Amino acid sequence: MRDLRDRLDRAWLTASRLTPDGGARCVMFMSAREGEGTSSLAASFAMMAARKSQKATWLIDLDLRRNAMFAAFERGVFRDAGAPGRAFDASLRTDPIYMLSPPGLERGSENADKKLLTVHEIKGTRLLVSRFRNEELRPGQRVQLRTQPAWWDTVRRAADWVVVDAPALSRSPAGLAMAAQMDGVIIVLQADSTGAEEVMGLRREIETHGGRVIGVVINRIGADARFADRLAG
Repeated sequence: MRDLRDRLDRAWLTASRLTPDGGARCVMFMSAREGEGTSSLAASFAMMAARKSQKATWLIDLDLRRNAMFAAFERGVFRDAGAPGRAFDASLRTDPIYMLSPPGLERGSENADKKLLTVHEIKGTRLLVSRFRNEELRPGQRVQLRTQPAWWDTVRRAADWVVVDAPALSRSPAGLAMAAQMDGVIIVLQADSTGAEEVMGLRREIETHGGRVIGVVINRIGADARFADRLAG
């Protein structure tokens, strides 16, 4: 993961114009394929948002089993941000955005199932980064995301920005499941690896699932202006 804040000026301006009905602006980053730099851009955008937040910015990693976003902050990917601090319960007294199969933890507490998602304040910032407590799952137990509008509404009230890092569509449909809860979705791609038709297909999928695409961030586009023109058309 890399600090890409210098590539996000246009995305920031576009997202700043969003006018949600109430609470935080909620923006998701998503790509068609793995390896497009989505997590780097989502984390970088969240760092920008945290600097301008009065309450907080929540950075939600939808790839629950990997917790790659939390691990990146543990490694110190941003020089001007500290390590993740203590864990806070992210259930917010509402049903979570995941379900367990089969349900129930070894200690037999239904409420414990609802408290596996935590957020950690990044020291020196107003950023909170999510982490899923995989170590609490039983062997063979699976976790699956589900749409919970009430949870998203509660997060919005607690923050100024909510930034969501979705796994690539080639790996998981998690981003599509959450697209309707977002104010806007930003598609991420590398011009040398993903065709315009593939990106437009992702855009159609997002819109079919109730999402709104507000922009495309192209990594390492170089001189391939024709590719950018096809996306803008």
